[in-house]
Amino acid sequence: MKSKKIFAVALACMMTVGSFAGCKKKSDSTGTSATSGSDTTASESQSESATESATEGSTSATEASTYGADEISDYTFLAFMANKEINDGNDIQEELAKRTGVRIKETWNANQDAAEAVGTMIASGDLPDFIDGGNGCKMLAENDCLVAWDDYLADPAFANLKEMFSDKQWELFRQADGHIYWANVFGKTYGEPKTRTHNDEAFWVQVRVLEDANYPVIETLDEYFALLENYAKKYPKNEDGTEVIPYTALCEGWRYFCIENAPEFLDGYPNDGPVIVNLDDPSKPTIQDYNTTPTAKMYFKKLNEVYNAGIMDPEFATMDYDGYIAKLASGAVLGMCDQNWDFAQINNTFIEKGFDKKGYNYVPLGLVAQKGQTKNQWHAYADVPNVSSGIAVTTKCQDPDKAFKFLNTCLDQDIHDLRFWGIKDVDYLVDADGMYYRTEEMRQNWQSDAYLAKHVCTYSYFPQWGGTSRDGKNAMKPGDQESEFFATLSDPLKKAFEAYGYTAYGDFLRSEHITELGFWYPMYSHSNDMDTTTDYGMAWTRMGECKHEWLPKVVISKDFESDWEKYQKAYKDCKPEVFLAEMQKELDRRIALSK
Repeated sequence: MKSKKIFAVALACMMTVGSFAGCKKKSDSTGTSATSGSDTTASESQSESATESATEGSTSATEASTYGADEISDYTFLAFMANKEINDGNDIQEELAKRTGVRIKETWNANQDAAEAVGTMIASGDLPDFIDGGNGCKMLAENDCLVAWDDYLADPAFANLKEMFSDKQWELFRQADGHIYWANVFGKTYGEPKTRTHNDEAFWVQVRVLEDANYPVIETLDEYFALLENYAKKYPKNEDGTEVIPYTALCEGWRYFCIENAPEFLDGYPNDGPVIVNLDDPSKPTIQDYNTTPTAKMYFKKLNEVYNAGIMDPEFATMDYDGYIAKLASGAVLGMCDQNWDFAQINNTFIEKGFDKKGYNYVPLGLVAQKGQTKNQWHAYADVPNVSSGIAVTTKCQDPDKAFKFLNTCLDQDIHDLRFWGIKDVDYLVDADGMYYRTEEMRQNWQSDAYLAKHVCTYSYFPQWGGTSRDGKNAMKPGDQESEFFATLSDPLKKAFEAYGYTAYGDFLRSEHITELGFWYPMYSHSNDMDTTTDYGMAWTRMGECKHEWLPKVVISKDFESDWEKYQKAYKDCKPEVFLAEMQKELDRRIALSK
């Protein structure tokens, strides 16, 4: 990438990212790093023997290594997401440091576009040791700011990392220069799936609204908004006097997906990002633009209707993310469309304020375009590697070998347990059958922001697994352990699960149980890499700018039909066909790679 582009981005970015001093080595000692798992690369195909050897090897080897204070290296990490920083001296962080020889200072930046911030960092040379650069990952690689993974993935000592993806999946991470520079740590299952949550997009509704309506099955937009409107008419204010907001949406920055991409889901497609992959002819998957479908018009016309009826938040088009989260955390908002990871931090606030007992928690609904429609893929039952971004080691790190050893050790079973279950006999107990469980006091601790800050350290953007522990019994994460999942539900949530006969949040979406998605999925991992140096990247940028401008306009319009036509004309002027042609080319490439 040309340097003048970087400086242009840097000049456009007025906010500072923060200062990173690089990797501070307190000692030349890097210790030893245990490996676990088999030499196979497909995460879905661990054999029983590999599981046994991994369990024995990883636990004993890691626990045998204890690092003194002068042997621990301090590293920095940055991600462009919202999260809460932990306290210095955090209990589990210090225990992880003793066992791995590494301590990470995590920094979260949710208020800045990742690409703009990365441009500034490249221009200044001020990089952390680890980074999840979001849509700036490609820029970092092109400017020689990242350490290649290839040699480490080829080394048996880093078998944990290699095991994260199959060989074919790793190829999707390979960049134009022939190297791999990052790995996405989410959406990977070890052994048997145990997922109880839905961490992705949905139309959400407070569980008290469903209870008041006697737990109906809600399929369509009409039914959903009628449900919200009826409740708001009966109970216009919460007990504390806060006025109820039946529905809101977020339009700020890259989070405008909260209002923008519902049409692809309503038509029954999974989250491929900016496009639909049409499989009407299974032998020839075809890229389709959901922005111009009849369902898109129907959806925005419905939003226009509810806005003008006073059902939709009048501030939706202008509020920022912090304002949005504050509204959700107040318990005032009955429903919205969003990704769970974008607002899940409010759940602990609900617990601390007692709002969970009032039924303010949200459950997901998988709405469809037409009543009775069976095509529904809101919930992904298959692993989804997003290859456009992930954890990376920067060239600023003075000891990349130790950094990669730490990434590998993050997946040792005992380290993984420490990150997500906590300290044995403090955060969880083990019964006679080897099953992990918590007391009520332990559960309450892990629902307290103060306790989390001083005691818990998950390193949530570092390598991790979902699914089943290498012991073949427990869930990798407590939220997926059946006994723990139901024990942590509030009474209003338990009543809803029982009323519907559901055992996981995904059940509320009524999605087709598709356990293997196309090898191309998700297509947004390609569009996320685009910039304005190409004609298709320019078209993609202009399409986004057009939608940012026009979608709020059509929602608040007093003449929907007229403004919809104006929007469609403005959208057509962006030359979306250039972007769509590139997406089709990439789709065809991925299909060929899968064979």
